[in-house]
Amino acid sequence: MNTYGSLQKALSEWLPPVAMTIGLIVAWEVLVDVLDVQHWLLPPPSVIAVEIADSFGFLMRHARVTAAETVIGFTISILLAGGLSSGIIWSRTVERTIYPLIITSQTIPIITLAPLLIIWVGTDITSKVIVIVLFTFFPIVISLVAGLRSVDQEMVDMFRTLGASPFQIFRKLMIPSALPNFFAGLKVAAVVSVIGAVIGEWFGSSAGLGWMMKIAGGQFQTARVFAAIVVLSILAMALFAAVVATEKWMLRKYPPIANRVIRLGDS
Repeated sequence: MNTYGSLQKALSEWLPPVAMTIGLIVAWEVLVDVLDVQHWLLPPPSVIAVEIADSFGFLMRHARVTAAETVIGFTISILLAGGLSSGIIWSRTVERTIYPLIITSQTIPIITLAPLLIIWVGTDITSKVIVIVLFTFFPIVISLVAGLRSVDQEMVDMFRTLGASPFQIFRKLMIPSALPNFFAGLKVAAVVSVIGAVIGEWFGSSAGLGWMMKIAGGQFQTARVFAAIVVLSILAMALFAAVVATEKWMLRKYPPIANRVIRLGDS
């Protein structure tokens, strides 16, 4: 594809969401002014932008805390989910014992556990990491188990005919086949991980964007709350983009059909 074709494709993909975002920001700015909404109640985007510029250093200091908690919790979730998923696939006993507990754990509102974690482990980074893990490991486990189970039985039989051991089948066939499902779960978990970090900070912390939002909200510093939300959104999008980039690199040798997008309409 030539340079012009690549540019045209990029514009066709990015122009609609960018135009929609700009339109919403302009409408927000105009409506706040026309309706004479008090800025402490709903600040316009221009005021939020000024707050971001004025408090940039303050925001970045707390963003680093939240980012560290998110990355650590997200990494632990991946490792935990990988181990649980492998155990569920390898052992029927593990599946019957652990899998129902994993499902049941999601019936408990995780936000209600945050105050208990503060009591049990304190207000340091440990409690936030645990909350993030509780938020994120479930979608990774479910997607990875579904991917490992979706392997074609005929392919498994062929590997066995060629003398492959169960471990070789798992490593050479099942894991590569499960990667698309695995990354689908990672994308969900990447966004949810930021929510978990904020909730953990909200209930007990002395730093982080969640703590900053809590303090600013109590002082009616609404523009600062929105500024923190903007930074949190950027953090979530950056983590999501990192997962997407890793997915493209890991699946670069897959057949084109693996990355094909199916649409029901022409647009």
